[in-house]
Amino acid sequence: MPDEPGPALDAADGAPEGTPHASAPADASPAEEVSSEEDPGERPNPGKILRGAVVAPGLALGVAHRKDVDLAEAMGERVPLDRVDRELNRFRKSLDDSRLQILDLKSRLAGKVPDDDARILDTHVTYLKDSVFIADVENLILQEQMRLEAAIGKVVGDFDRIFRLVENEALRQSAVDLRDVGIRVLRNLERDVDGPGPSSAPTEYVLIARTLSIVDMFNLSNEHVKGIVTQEGGLTSHAAIFARSMRIPTITGVEGVLDEVEEGAFVILDAAEGLLRVNPSEKVRAQYTPELGDQGSESREVVEVPDWARRPARTLDGEKITIGSSCGNLPEVERGTGLGVAAVGLYRTELLYLVGHEPPSRDALVQHYASVVGAARGAPVTFRLLNVDSSVEIPYLHARREANPALGKMGIRALLDKESILRRQLQAILLASKGCELHIAIPFVSDCGELRRVKEILFEERFELRKAKESFQDTAAVGVVLETPASILGVRELAMEADFLMVNLDSLQQYLLATDRESPELSSTFEVLHPFVLRALLDVVEAARAQGRPLWVFGITSRRLENLPLLIGAGLHEFCVPPSELRRFLDAVCAIESKGAARRTRSAAQSACRAEMGSLISGYRHGYAP
Repeated sequence: MPDEPGPALDAADGAPEGTPHASAPADASPAEEVSSEEDPGERPNPGKILRGAVVAPGLALGVAHRKDVDLAEAMGERVPLDRVDRELNRFRKSLDDSRLQILDLKSRLAGKVPDDDARILDTHVTYLKDSVFIADVENLILQEQMRLEAAIGKVVGDFDRIFRLVENEALRQSAVDLRDVGIRVLRNLERDVDGPGPSSAPTEYVLIARTLSIVDMFNLSNEHVKGIVTQEGGLTSHAAIFARSMRIPTITGVEGVLDEVEEGAFVILDAAEGLLRVNPSEKVRAQYTPELGDQGSESREVVEVPDWARRPARTLDGEKITIGSSCGNLPEVERGTGLGVAAVGLYRTELLYLVGHEPPSRDALVQHYASVVGAARGAPVTFRLLNVDSSVEIPYLHARREANPALGKMGIRALLDKESILRRQLQAILLASKGCELHIAIPFVSDCGELRRVKEILFEERFELRKAKESFQDTAAVGVVLETPASILGVRELAMEADFLMVNLDSLQQYLLATDRESPELSSTFEVLHPFVLRALLDVVEAARAQGRPLWVFGITSRRLENLPLLIGAGLHEFCVPPSELRRFLDAVCAIESKGAARRTRSAAQSACRAEMGSLISGYRHGYAP
């Protein structure tokens, strides 16, 4: 897989770069966080940990509220003939109540979600008026004297079984939408039975459900839930689109969640990492609570930067190191800003492209990127353009999986092959970044021709936006990501034409050594820099300095404590670091003596193999000076 991708792609990290937990070791697994609930000498109870697929990233803490609707179980006794009219009246009233709720919900969401997403609710209103649906339910009541709840369950279930047998994704989504409508009608029937008194359900909760549905995202007063966890479901339903638009932390496909989570259990939903913690100890809760801030509020309080994050990033002998956040979703940007990181050094833009069979609309991209810019609070933002290969199987980008995806149409190759995707993304970035110091990074560049073509397209899209009299960010620095061997050989020419350079050290080492970094048998290859890779980095540093270009480095390899002295010694002083690893990274930087590191780096780069270099850098093991 290419570079350091977003949450759905992050095979190299082993898990998405998610919401950080400052008091836990940066490399700890979720069940290994330290401290204790009662005795400081014991580990705390982390709670049961369940995992799922991320639909919408974010963090939510609170009590669990279960809504396990099984329409097949709505079957009830038949009603006497003299109650048939009553059932029909109940049906009509519930349809009217449901329609008014959806119209109210649409008005509440105006301006908060893209218009294309809000129009999903029009489909639900249409089903509430659908003559076939209404007639089928009424016929079951009239002809078979079936109780209303049972009739709705049967009609929706029949549609669901038929639609799910077909290959057409649109028809399958129609079945899901009709099921949502059926659940909404049943919810209103339950309210009528229970009466208008206070409900036993909590007012704020993390929803635990079997499937993801729009109706369960909101209570009957249209107040949305804090987070959503479902046992079934996928990433492409209309409900998933709403979860992302509303920024409701959501994960799906959590096996056994209905068996493991009881009503009222305290849960921590870390949807950046796809984790649900059930009944963790107070100390584990405390690790997350500062991260939460004011989730769900229209405006977030500015959280005070912790003392450890206020330290200047300087080596022992005073060499300044610049740090930018490396992020793949909005919560990571917010966390980096909260820790006082001066820039979003790398924002990976893959997330919105991974969740549907159609490319995201310009409005959806603009809204997402504008949220990133807003969360950065005036700091510079570097957006890396879409960077996926054909193994991800995005149908509108790749017609089929290539024989060797890592050497095929990926990064800028794929975008130039599908220029409409590139143009839409560039327009969205420009529109979303008004007033921001904007940087655009081009991934997987081979030569200056690709850089020049992107600049041409960017000029053309600016011209189109001016013609349309739209407000946008007119200036943007355009840089390249160095990761192919060709880009290293041509780094001097690229440095002359690019505004800045970035090194994707994971990919660079993979391609220079012709080694698959996802192979478990070869994983040790990436633990320590190879001396020949180090020589390449020295050439890159020299080229950047000659042209006065900023030079950033990112990737897991760049953050390994064994490699950090070598990189600083090579002259790399600008790093993109995930907020979750910032504390450990600062500790390591402050323990390095840069002049000594430079001497050792020059010696290490002359090594003929990794074994020779290992003895030279042993004094810097774990990132600390001897």
